[in-house]
Amino acid sequence: MAAGTFDDIAAALYAGPPEAFTASRNARAKEIEDAALAAAVKALRKPSVAAWVVNVFAQERAAQLGEALALAGELREAQEDLDAAALTTLSRQRRALTRRLAESAADLAGSRGERVTAATRDAVEQTISAAFFDQDAAAAVASGRLVRALEPSGTADDIRDAVAGTLPTLQPQPPRPRDELQERRKRRDAERQVAAAEKALAEAERALTKEDEAVRALSDSAEELADGIAEVEAQLEKLRQEADRVERDRPAAEQRRTAAAEKKDAAAEAVESAREALDDL
Repeated sequence: MAAGTFDDIAAALYAGPPEAFTASRNARAKEIEDAALAAAVKALRKPSVAAWVVNVFAQERAAQLGEALALAGELREAQEDLDAAALTTLSRQRRALTRRLAESAADLAGSRGERVTAATRDAVEQTISAAFFDQDAAAAVASGRLVRALEPSGTADDIRDAVAGTLPTLQPQPPRPRDELQERRKRRDAERQVAAAEKALAEAERALTKEDEAVRALSDSAEELADGIAEVEAQLEKLRQEADRVERDRPAAEQRRTAAAEKKDAAAEAVESAREALDDL
């Protein structure tokens, strides 16, 4: 049997039945004539169940995983151009995609007769999530040679230690045409301008509504004051007319008073004369 490369041998062993890993590894090492290669194969560590689930998925669903990882790479590059709302939407979509891939990987492992616990499923999801956030983690997952699960916060050394053999380099995605990138940025700037203009319009409409209410309140007050002024002016005119009548009637009243005073004086003199006549009797 041809020896093959160490990475190829490791990938085949890490996608085989977990319970048979040790026996398969030892048997494969015995078949290799190259002593150094045989020793390296014999030293392979048994993968965790979560790592095995990811390895099987990476090898049997390579196209599906590759498409997801390529999309993840584009999203990582696009993050710097996104606003807070878009980043929130992106994070939600990324979590949903991670969950779907983990479920697909668990279903594939189940079809091979392996019982996947909730803890294992969580570890698979964390491993795929790490691949979405880090290019080295993505390469580790795509290798199909994971020894243990990955953590999204894992360091470069952690990732390297989790892979048997060499850490492959993912094929870089072709850069977007410059004009497409420019158009995307122009559209983003235009959308921001529209959002700013809509915000300014909303503020102007609120200010106009407030001023409309103020004008209506002042108009109502002006009408009330005008009614009050008209009422006061009518009362003033009535008082003026009454004052004119009094002025017209006052000379005659004064004349009547003078005549009454003269009569009173004459009567007083008559009383005095009568009293004097009485005294003389």
